[in-house]
Amino acid sequence: MHLAAQFPGVDNTTVWADPRSRSQIDLSSFAHLARTAERGLFDFFFLAEGLRLREHKGRVHDLDVVGRPESLTVLNALAGVTEHLGLAATVDATCNEPYELARRLATLDHLSGGRAAWNVVTSSDVFTGENFRRGGFLDPADRYSRAAEFVGVARKLWDSWTPEGVSRPFAHRGQHFDIAGEFTVPRSPQGHPVVIQAGDSGEGREFAASTADVVLSGWGSGGYPPGRHSTRHGTLEAGRSFYADVKRRLEKYGRAPDDLKIMLGVTVVLGDTAAEAQERAAEIRRQQVSPPNAILALEQIWGVDLSACDPDGPLPEIDPVADSAITQGRTRCGDTVAIAEMGVPPLERSSRVGEARASKEKGLSIRQTVIEAGGRQSFIGTPEAVAAELDEYVRKDAADGFVLQPLITPVGLDEFVDRVVPLLQERGAFRTEYQGATLRSHLGLPDPVPSVSA
Repeated sequence: MHLAAQFPGVDNTTVWADPRSRSQIDLSSFAHLARTAERGLFDFFFLAEGLRLREHKGRVHDLDVVGRPESLTVLNALAGVTEHLGLAATVDATCNEPYELARRLATLDHLSGGRAAWNVVTSSDVFTGENFRRGGFLDPADRYSRAAEFVGVARKLWDSWTPEGVSRPFAHRGQHFDIAGEFTVPRSPQGHPVVIQAGDSGEGREFAASTADVVLSGWGSGGYPPGRHSTRHGTLEAGRSFYADVKRRLEKYGRAPDDLKIMLGVTVVLGDTAAEAQERAAEIRRQQVSPPNAILALEQIWGVDLSACDPDGPLPEIDPVADSAITQGRTRCGDTVAIAEMGVPPLERSSRVGEARASKEKGLSIRQTVIEAGGRQSFIGTPEAVAAELDEYVRKDAADGFVLQPLITPVGLDEFVDRVVPLLQERGAFRTEYQGATLRSHLGLPDPVPSVSA
């Protein structure tokens, strides 16, 4: 299987109150997690991105991380303190330009000896776009067409230098870009940095099949950790369905199934016994959903100011407001339909009245409701049980690997590396040493074939 690590803190998965929690911006935090991932022989280290501070009720709020350094700058620094680990940056294809980004990625690939990756994301909202000179607004229908053309142009730029070191002029004229010139960076050790994508819509899956080297599955659950009880691809069967659907799309693009790796975003909670692991997981959920976070989550779903509500009191007896802009720059938390229906005032809202009524009969408070209806940790158990379940997902074609989302910065990966990785190695499910120098070699991806002309 393939393993990667995401730097925690972008969403409210992080347990901020843990005494081991440290800075989200100091290089020492990034370096500790990256070195731990490399000690565990992980394929790559993954940084998410945020182009604007999130706002709630018209102001930046204090329930989320503030201060996100630019990803490629951080990864260039980490290239100097790691030797094998892949370095993946999330960079928006809406708010950047191909020449500049291709140059920055090629530079990272050179400085790291062929370990660079680009997680391609798109945005179409005016809120984020206000930080950019043209407003950054893009019709949602054009998001993937721009992203696909963007990746194609970047690859044309990377191919404009031959493996022998000869530079050739490039030119591109398309729907979104019209550029020509000469690229400044020679062909990098990988040829092309690895391209990662995380869209789940039919259009996103098609984009992944046509363009990506890695697809991230299970993302976009609304801010809480992906888990078997809360996300689209959390269960083994749901994972197998997604896996088969994306892999079958590859043939029409002349690609083999192994040309695209599907990696599931997961959290892990360990204990010496199954009961201890469950107890730890429950405590983590209580820490993640603090009383203020419970009200925030409910306000995101109801779309109105609920600051007068008691987080330990009942759900409000009012309907959620559709299309509310109370929160800007973040997705809504958890399963919003499930949380709303657990309140159930109006009978006409719910085809799940029985389920909702049962939830109300439990006497759950707002905070308890958000905890119950929100995400769950993906894998909970002893190290042996977690290793066996991860192995089962890969052997049964529900994933090619996993992106671990630690809950504490920066030490949240240490226990998994120390206690689970050796068991995966004993099972023959994971490498015991790096076999190559580049991220493509770690992932078992084919080297790109240089185009005949740029």
